Amino acid sequence: MELLLPILLGILAALIGGLYLLGVFRQQRPGEPPLDKGLIPWLGHVLEFRRNTLKFLERMKEKHGDVFTIQLGGFYITFLQDPLSFGAFVKESREKLDFSKFAVHLVRRVFGYVAIEGDHHILQMSSNKHLKGDGLEVMTQSMMSNLQNLMLHNIGSAADQSTWIEDGLFMYSYNILFRAGYLSLYGNVPHKSEESEEKAKEKDRAESEALFYEFRKYDQLFPNLAYGVLPPRKRMEAERLMEYFWNALSVQKMRTKDNISRWVWDMQQSKEEMGMKESMINKYMFVLLWASQGNTGPSAFWLLLFLMKHPEAMAAVKEEVDKVLKESGQEVQHGGPLINLTREMLMKTPILDSAVEETLRLTAAPLLTRAVLQDMTLKMADGRKYFIRKGDRMAMFPYIAVHIDPEIHPDPHSFKYDRFLNPDGTKKTDFYKAGKKVKYYSMPWGAGVSMCPGRFFATNELKQFAFLMLVYFEFELKNPEEKIPEIDFRRWGFGSMQPVRDVQFRYKLRY
Repeated sequence: MELLLPILLGILAALIGGLYLLGVFRQQRPGEPPLDKGLIPWLGHVLEFRRNTLKFLERMKEKHGDVFTIQLGGFYITFLQDPLSFGAFVKESREKLDFSKFAVHLVRRVFGYVAIEGDHHILQMSSNKHLKGDGLEVMTQSMMSNLQNLMLHNIGSAADQSTWIEDGLFMYSYNILFRAGYLSLYGNVPHKSEESEEKAKEKDRAESEALFYEFRKYDQLFPNLAYGVLPPRKRMEAERLMEYFWNALSVQKMRTKDNISRWVWDMQQSKEEMGMKESMINKYMFVLLWASQGNTGPSAFWLLLFLMKHPEAMAAVKEEVDKVLKESGQEVQHGGPLINLTREMLMKTPILDSAVEETLRLTAAPLLTRAVLQDMTLKMADGRKYFIRKGDRMAMFPYIAVHIDPEIHPDPHSFKYDRFLNPDGTKKTDFYKAGKKVKYYSMPWGAGVSMCPGRFFATNELKQFAFLMLVYFEFELKNPEEKIPEIDFRRWGFGSMQPVRDVQFRYKLRY
């Protein structure tokens, strides 16, 4: 009996500890947001959240208001869904709300990369230097060359000039933009290693095609990989694909290339100087590839689709790009030189800019998450205050809170190409809710410290692709009555959304 009592007490203590870890005993304290733990211990609402993030968060907001705490897979996450109070989240110090802790866990799971101190700072510094300003000028020229190699290499054939070519719009857009971006960042096959410049370009096309084929496989596994719910066989496939990209993007492979971007080169050099092993640098190169090329292709699909479904938008954007081209002293003509689309020209397209921003409003849905490093008070714009616990997480989902809020963006589910234009043609930045100006009226790139550092390059890529399509090609939907496909809800929270199905279109040279 004397031995039995300690054993029973130990079992009881373990049981209580287990229930504590499962969140059974957590209760809402005075001053905290509404708490909704769900019916399943520890898992909480994670199954419904994964099934359809949008519908779940809409239900929670309707039930609890614009601030609420939910349990998801062992974590307690407080969602802030009042756009007028977003500044309290975005501007909070990193001593209280930290993005990197969450990001470190994610990149290790999905890319095999183990982050080091200062990673995010190095990325920000290098991106500011090479993916905006003068650095962006260089990247624009590189992207232009690679886009033309992929899109226009066969225009010498007479048959190609008059024959319609049919393709899936999603796969075409994603394929071209991914490959051009990859070649612009990670370099080209050297001309001297081949028989001629054309042979080198042909090899670029073949290698980038093979890489995209594998990237697409990985991209389809990505959401479940990020949530850690891949079944064993698919997990093995994901690991095979990771190995493939670690090798394809390796330091050794890059040393054989010409025209490697300064952005990629600097990131690689910084890691070497910090003493990182080459094998881990190779893994980081995969992080950069997905971060830079995982969203622009899908965004290009939506942009072209919206233009084809809205003739007035297509006419306005096409007139603008033709005007910019003419003012540059260039024209597209049979047998003539390829156009030189410069960054300066891309800065003279306010209608295209608005169409791009409207496309991103409708189809970009990032989930912004921070780790709560110390007990803190969340101060709302209307004076409310909520206590947030250390060890929890905080998050915003701007798609619901801002992008499709009818008060901020009237008729929010409709594509209006001029939504972000003032009557005088300047960029519109004045949007209101409850009579107050909304600072964060569109957030496709995130906000604060987690804001996409490559957003200027990504926007440039998108605009360059659309510009070339509009000046070189006629294109139309194979079925003019084609309905815009639904968004694939499994990808909520991961940036630019993808369609549940492709849409057939056809294109041919304009001249």
